[in-house]
Amino acid sequence: MKTLCLFDLDGTITDSKPGIINSATYALKAVGITQSSYSGTPEFLIGPPLREALRQIHPFSDTELEEVVQKYREYYTEKGMLENSIYPGIMELLAKLQNEGITMAIATSRALVFAKRIAKHFGFAQYFDVIMGGELDGTRERKSEVITAALQELGGKEKFQKIIMIGDREHDIIGAKETGIDSIGITWGYGSKQEFEAAGAKRIAHDTGQLFEMIIKEKNRA
Repeated sequence: MKTLCLFDLDGTITDSKPGIINSATYALKAVGITQSSYSGTPEFLIGPPLREALRQIHPFSDTELEEVVQKYREYYTEKGMLENSIYPGIMELLAKLQNEGITMAIATSRALVFAKRIAKHFGFAQYFDVIMGGELDGTRERKSEVITAALQELGGKEKFQKIIMIGDREHDIIGAKETGIDSIGITWGYGSKQEFEAAGAKRIAHDTGQLFEMIIKEKNRA
């Protein structure tokens, strides 16, 4: 029986903040919404499903929301997707986990078509047996839905003795709890220790070395 690690993408494998914020700013400006007209910044778009996050900015009607999503993806497809970088130590971590015989998959609320292109462009697709994300029409965006789809693609939950969801936001921890698997929160992304604790996370890693040790410990315990 194998150990499976499911990785979030934005804020966990890559620092996607520039592209996401630029895409959101472009989209909101296109429909006449400037930062001065809402509280906070577009940074909280990193992590939640896109439509869910946009509704926190403004009470869009369904038609308005789809226009904003279209404008967001217009910029994201052209530029934002690659305004992105891999976090230090991630490629080394993935290589070490692969050498340990651990199965790996990506489970992201980012649209699947973009997740696959990002993974291929930045050279980490090779480490993952499955890349799973949301659909462009807004279906399969909740993290629990993405996790369930990834597990189905991998042959079912029963194929693995230990399954761990790894991510930087509360949505990763909550999605793991909803699907009955373990999780580890990481603090180099866009979440915080306080956010993880509030979501019920039992383990939090502060760097890739610590994350590797936690995963190996769980593998050996299984």
